[in-house]
Amino acid sequence: MFENFKTFRTTLAGRELVVETGKMAQLANGSALVRYGETAILACATASAKPRDGIDFLPLSVDFEERLYAVGKIPGSFLKREGKPTEKAILTSRVIDRPIRPLFPKDLRNDVCLSLTVMSVDPDCSPEITAMIGASIALSISDIPWNGPIAGVFVGLVDGKFVMNPTREEREKSDLELTVASSAKKVVMIEAGAREVSDEDMYEAIMKAHEVNCETIKFIDSIVAEIGKTKFEYPSCDVDHDLFEKIREYAIDKVKAALDTDDKTVRDDRLQVVYADVFEHLAEEYPEMSDEMTAMVNECMYKLQKLVVRRWLLDEQKRVDGRRMDQMRPLNAEVALLPRTHGSGMFTRGQTQVLTTATLGPISDQQLLDGIDDQEFKRYMHHYNMPGYSVGEAKASRGPGRREIGHGALAERALEPVIPSVEEFPYALRLVSEVISSNGSTSQASICGSTLALMDAGVPIKAPVAGISCGLITEDERWMTMIDIQGLEDFFGDMDFKVAGTKKGITAIQMDLKIDGLTPEIIKNALETTHVARNYIIDEVMLKAIPEARADVSKYAPKMITTKIDPEKISEVIGKGGKVIQKICADTGAKVDIEDDGSIFIAAVDKDAGYKALEMINAIALDPVVGTVYTGTVTRLMTFGAFVEFAPGKEGLVHISKLDKKRVEKVEDVVNVGDVIKVKLIEIDDKGRLNLSRKDALAEEETAE
Repeated sequence: MFENFKTFRTTLAGRELVVETGKMAQLANGSALVRYGETAILACATASAKPRDGIDFLPLSVDFEERLYAVGKIPGSFLKREGKPTEKAILTSRVIDRPIRPLFPKDLRNDVCLSLTVMSVDPDCSPEITAMIGASIALSISDIPWNGPIAGVFVGLVDGKFVMNPTREEREKSDLELTVASSAKKVVMIEAGAREVSDEDMYEAIMKAHEVNCETIKFIDSIVAEIGKTKFEYPSCDVDHDLFEKIREYAIDKVKAALDTDDKTVRDDRLQVVYADVFEHLAEEYPEMSDEMTAMVNECMYKLQKLVVRRWLLDEQKRVDGRRMDQMRPLNAEVALLPRTHGSGMFTRGQTQVLTTATLGPISDQQLLDGIDDQEFKRYMHHYNMPGYSVGEAKASRGPGRREIGHGALAERALEPVIPSVEEFPYALRLVSEVISSNGSTSQASICGSTLALMDAGVPIKAPVAGISCGLITEDERWMTMIDIQGLEDFFGDMDFKVAGTKKGITAIQMDLKIDGLTPEIIKNALETTHVARNYIIDEVMLKAIPEARADVSKYAPKMITTKIDPEKISEVIGKGGKVIQKICADTGAKVDIEDDGSIFIAAVDKDAGYKALEMINAIALDPVVGTVYTGTVTRLMTFGAFVEFAPGKEGLVHISKLDKKRVEKVEDVVNVGDVIKVKLIEIDDKGRLNLSRKDALAEEETAE
């Protein structure tokens, strides 16, 4: 039935990698079921027959589609089916998109879609890496024009040794989460999270990953040699070279004059004038300016700006704002800008400006996750917003897109290694970075602003983290890097190499590339350049704004009190239907979270209210101790005294002689049913009865005063 069915096998990091073709999804341009251990990914590549009209870019979509049946779960939503992609799926799609996109022909405008469906997950065999390899295979064997293949591998650092595609157990102990994608000759993508790993170790890990990828590429090449299709012909959408030469000859000096400023607003205003002048100049030759012609002129003008910027950099070592290659834009850091937030920090680099706020909450505020991996909760969350006004655009907000989600995740990854553990700092944390002005490298500015906000909020981070980006310009064998790239250098350059870390080491890397890959020399140079810049930002800017984390959290932040009780007592603290814990919260205004191991987290803006809740919980969970003062409620009056309940099911007698410091004739003269009073446990008799004293509690209060 399946005449074209073929199976190809190899080994990757000690585990079998199996590729099956010709059996599933045969109507796609290219498809493969890739099995790695017990992980299975169906990778399908499709392309439209014709280019899409009116666009000047490659319409490529990469979708990593999680299916919860892959891990034996039923979705927890009301509809009981997968909805929009999880953040993890979006981030994986971006990681696969980045190494694949630069290898398509620059003039291809056909829609290309990669669907990577997760059908089975083995926790020891990464579905992300399997999907990246599957995407490469599907494209390589298809008839879609593409200059691959690529391969990817995940690198861990366990007990000082590099581990390729570590198992789940190894990942839990690893100091490094590094994903590297490579072509046959160069590194094409780097994504990393690390616990302050040195530049030298990071470089070595990247190179070792590249070696492994080269072996996987040989395997993919063997598949292509046997079943690969001939690539289809397509109409080139490159610019009209004659038109470009006309525009270049007429407008190059005007474009140079427009670009030569460090102010993005001034540059944009100048360019508008140049664009209008060019269209007016062409009106005589092209009186009927069609939409297609207008788009072609705009593309030529973009290409001319790119030519100017790149020639300045390569030939004159000149940047559009006049900086040296190793010089950053003016830097500034401020904290405590917003009085009612728990912490705030603003970081400015040239015309890029990010304001980050930190919010502290009880542990129950942590995010609940519903995905295909083992992580169920996320205590530290980082969100990134970039509204239209940040780049001077009149654009309504429509919620975060993939870029915003990716930048937030990058900042989160960069700061996670320095966030104190829940035992050290029992809070859930949410950081929100608002990009209020953007002219390049906002993700790295958000990392700096977030460090400031955390320190302002009184979070005892292990060390400050700074982020910076390194750009690249290449021409044949020539290349040069530059620090702190702004918008134009990002648009017209070949690389955005983002590195974040402490003075001790790297905590995150994200590399965006527009060329076919990086040589080892370029990678090493980028790591060295960003390291120097990070240290400068930390010492000369951030620590001068706030030398250390504040000793206390904001007066508006909840104060956390932690304790631990016998797990068998949890039901007593919660009470039937939650009545006991609800009453504690209602009476004190505190919020109480209880975990299965007996850990209790009490959050209250008023610290006294928190300690009152702790006292009530201890009264329930702990056996009564002679000499302890409790707060209780009078439940019954007798002629010889009053009964007081100081915890559910725990009641004692205050004899009339112990009701007050002076003689009491009648119990009703001092207390009534429902009164809340302080009592001290003075005796537990041989029958287990509790004898209490209000008189002793009053005396103890006076002594304390």
